[in-house]
Amino acid sequence: MTVTSEARTAWKGGLADGSGEVTLQSSKLGTFDVNWKARSEGSTSVTTPEELIAAAHSSCFSMALSHALAENGTPPESIDTTASVTFKPGTGITGSHLNVNAVVPGLDPEDFERIAQGAKTGCPVSQALAGVEITLEATLA
Repeated sequence: MTVTSEARTAWKGGLADGSGEVTLQSSKLGTFDVNWKARSEGSTSVTTPEELIAAAHSSCFSMALSHALAENGTPPESIDTTASVTFKPGTGITGSHLNVNAVVPGLDPEDFERIAQGAKTGCPVSQALAGVEITLEATLA
């Protein structure tokens, strides 16, 4: 079965002085404001395309890691992943850094690192981001 997900952006104005609202197909939270200033200077109150990519990457990687750990016979109790996607104006997206901390009974740190690296490579969002550097910090709690 193929699944298609959607998000919509309604934008008004030019790049520097304009702004938009992003609506996620599944969101009951309403819209998310987006603008160039937040994207190029940073913001904690307005989203950016990179923040949305980070959300996709952290959730996709967590799913891939959970699956790989279960297939290894060591299902996780918990996985906490942060993705940090970097944007440089004039250059574009330059990388995504995954920082994962997991509780996995019966697994040693070396095997966890190996499995996490495989999940990073196999994650569909990582594959979609193949044009940028993806780094990983993996820690067992």
